[in-house]
Amino acid sequence: MLLLFGLVTSYFAQAQDITNNKFGKGLVNVVAKDSSYSLKFAARFQSLYTSTWDFPDNENIQNAETNFLIRRARLKFEGFAYSPKLTYKIELGLSNRDISGASEFTSNAPRYILDAVLKWNFYENFELWIGQTKLPGNRERVISSANLQTVDRSLVNSKFNVDRDMGMQLHHYFNLGENVIVREALAVSQGEGRNVTSENLGGFQYTGRIEVLPFGDFDDYSGADLDREETPKLALGVSYDHNSNAVKTRSNMGSYMTTDTGFFETDINTFFIDGIFKYQGFSAMAEYAKRTADNAVALNSDGTPTGRVVEVGDGFNMQAGYVFKNNFEVVGRYTQVALDEALTGEGIENQYTLGLSKYIVGHKLKVQTDVSWNDFENNLDNSLAYRLQIDIHF
Repeated sequence: MLLLFGLVTSYFAQAQDITNNKFGKGLVNVVAKDSSYSLKFAARFQSLYTSTWDFPDNENIQNAETNFLIRRARLKFEGFAYSPKLTYKIELGLSNRDISGASEFTSNAPRYILDAVLKWNFYENFELWIGQTKLPGNRERVISSANLQTVDRSLVNSKFNVDRDMGMQLHHYFNLGENVIVREALAVSQGEGRNVTSENLGGFQYTGRIEVLPFGDFDDYSGADLDREETPKLALGVSYDHNSNAVKTRSNMGSYMTTDTGFFETDINTFFIDGIFKYQGFSAMAEYAKRTADNAVALNSDGTPTGRVVEVGDGFNMQAGYVFKNNFEVVGRYTQVALDEALTGEGIENQYTLGLSKYIVGHKLKVQTDVSWNDFENNLDNSLAYRLQIDIHF
């Protein structure tokens, strides 16, 4: 084995190439000689350290826990095929948290595929997407985990987002006057999440979104104002998601609501409103989410509860930060999640987060850390959490 390792190492050392690619711009960038296709290949991962402490009765620190893990590890492929108007994106997850969730509905296989989508610019500003990718839901979810302002997304996102699904999307944008940009997106998807291989158990999922950028285009799907916008920039968005006859506790996510005869089905609706503002290193982002269901309690055929419920309720997240000229950023975040306690048994949770980031090469190489205080209004089992993460994106 050592001999083989030595031979392989020696071979690659002799075969080393000098590339013109810059760090953060992809490991491989290829365009066919006849311009019939292109490929950009990139890899990234996040190494995360966490510590948590419980505060029973808000008095003494107890139950300290620590953890080191690879939070995310991804391979990304993108480019065009046949024509620059036909683009593609493939993203694979490699870490345990990326691929977890295997079940009989995914053929008991790891969920490696995050994105596998074709995008066809078939007419002017219209683009048709086909495959598996993120639905046009809340802004925080659509922002790549590589481009976050904090170590990770908020509790509002984790409780209410509609993530990825398989289906079709139609995207369009138009201009109003010289500066105002309006974007629209419509999606029809299977409604049970990513990598599902079984037949559609419920109905379909329908998602719509509209965005307005009143002061012109900017990097509104990236956390922090690393570009130090010279003029104020703002983006406002509204999304509505209807999952017809949904069979999961969080629309297309969560647990399947099984019954004595099959699956409990109910219509689940999720509403989002969000906005992001950037100006001269300062940025602020806010989101509100609300989930409702026609029948939130899953019932067996005889009317008895199965023990599963739809996680109805609402949540609000607000965060703001400032990037100094040395590329350090200080950020604060306030989050509140209010699920229906009578149904879910979970009361109102408030989270207060203070974070610090060092952008070495923008979002491509950065170190982020934060500390969060979780305050549960209806009990005294509060907690404190500390996180430190390094993110590298080739």
